[in-house]
Amino acid sequence: MTKSVQEIKSDVAQVIDHAEDLLKQAAASSGEQAAELQRRGMKLLRQAVEKAQDLQDAVVERSKAAAQATDDYVHDHPWRAIGLAAAVGLAIGLLINRGR
Repeated sequence: MTKSVQEIKSDVAQVIDHAEDLLKQAAASSGEQAAELQRRGMKLLRQAVEKAQDLQDAVVERSKAAAQATDDYVHDHPWRAIGLAAAVGLAIGLLINRGR
């Protein structure tokens, strides 16, 4: 099962926070220690990018599922969909006209 969007966001934030800490430590260090901290920080930033890609994939997957469910509903209940669209259009029209 895929992780939820919120879990992935949390993972990305944690990885970025950890990378920032390492890079701050690297800035305060010198020599080989600084280079090692920078390498670890960059590795964590690459992980953050990968997790952000996972987040994007999860959002796209859920959006496609929602679009498919909507399409199926409209095909199964076309008159309800037309009525709902007309009601929403009427409500928006009334709200716009009310503001004038």
